[in-house]
Amino acid sequence: MSLFKRAVVSEIVSHGGIVFSTLLVVWLSVLIVRLLGEAANGDIGANVVLGLAAFSSITALPVILSVSLFVAVLTTVTRSYRESEMAVWFASGLSLRQWLQPIMWFAVPVALVVAALTLSASPWAYGQIAEYRQRFEQRSDLSRVASGQFIETDEGRRVFFAEPPERPDDELGRIVARVADPEWLSVVVADSAAIRAEDNGDRFLVLGPGHRYDFKEGSSEMRLLDFERYGVRIESRSDPATLEAARQKALQQIKARPTADLIRQADSESLSQLMWRLSLPLAALNLALIALPLGAVNPRLGRSGDLLLAGLLALLYMNLINLSRSWIDDGVLPFSIGLWLVHGVFLALGMGLLWWRTRLRRPRAPAPA
Repeated sequence: MSLFKRAVVSEIVSHGGIVFSTLLVVWLSVLIVRLLGEAANGDIGANVVLGLAAFSSITALPVILSVSLFVAVLTTVTRSYRESEMAVWFASGLSLRQWLQPIMWFAVPVALVVAALTLSASPWAYGQIAEYRQRFEQRSDLSRVASGQFIETDEGRRVFFAEPPERPDDELGRIVARVADPEWLSVVVADSAAIRAEDNGDRFLVLGPGHRYDFKEGSSEMRLLDFERYGVRIESRSDPATLEAARQKALQQIKARPTADLIRQADSESLSQLMWRLSLPLAALNLALIALPLGAVNPRLGRSGDLLLAGLLALLYMNLINLSRSWIDDGVLPFSIGLWLVHGVFLALGMGLLWWRTRLRRPRAPAPA
């Protein structure tokens, strides 16, 4: 390998390592804060935060690697222009096109790693995430806390406090519940409680025997009710939050499906997910190619405009890939066209920009005397 190629590859590796580590640290910081918030709300267990962070980081690595490759090539080329190092290489008989080979020496292995992650590692990680969450969701709302602690459901409108059961057949012992309705504030006291699930998926906390005290806010009106059995719904499958959770769960399931199963089923949902997995390694190569002409800047001009244009172009690329995936899922765009359309457009754009940067310009005609 020549001195030129060694210098280019070494600098790209150095810049790529810095960008990758920075993006990974930022991603982990935001992710852990979000997971700790979910753990504090009781959506996940505190003991699975680190595991979910590790598996979620695996799923984010393809995008982080692609962005790191793009930024590394862009900053390397830009620095060479800014510090007039590119003028030295041009004076030595090299052109901008000869940067393609060392850039691809670094970009192709990164794209292969991205392909391995998207086709194999990421589905496995999504499966582990779904298993962690499903294992926690299978436990009822009240079983997530020990006896002697408070639990809130329905965004705080229902608050329960349970004591340890005195009889072995009871799930929970004496229980106090506060139920806030738009008109009445109810306090329920019962000797025991149990969780019951209906055929439609709704879950109820069945109390009894006990008493219910109803207070009307802003009034002295009060009601007293004695009951043998009293049911309080703690989860409804028709609630918007529950429907959204079900939609997210279905999305996680398709992401966790092995690539071989996606190819074998070949429905619109499977093909859209397969398109996404195949698109990321192709996008990594295209972004590395596009970064080369975008990094060729005039050292006399400011750098913010060129970097902003490059960032917007990369963002447009990823958004168009997402749009194509949605169109394939909806049946609007065939898989055979959606897989290559965006990549073909940006490949042609990258080659066109490279030709425009390396074309020979005619000398200007002398001004008339």
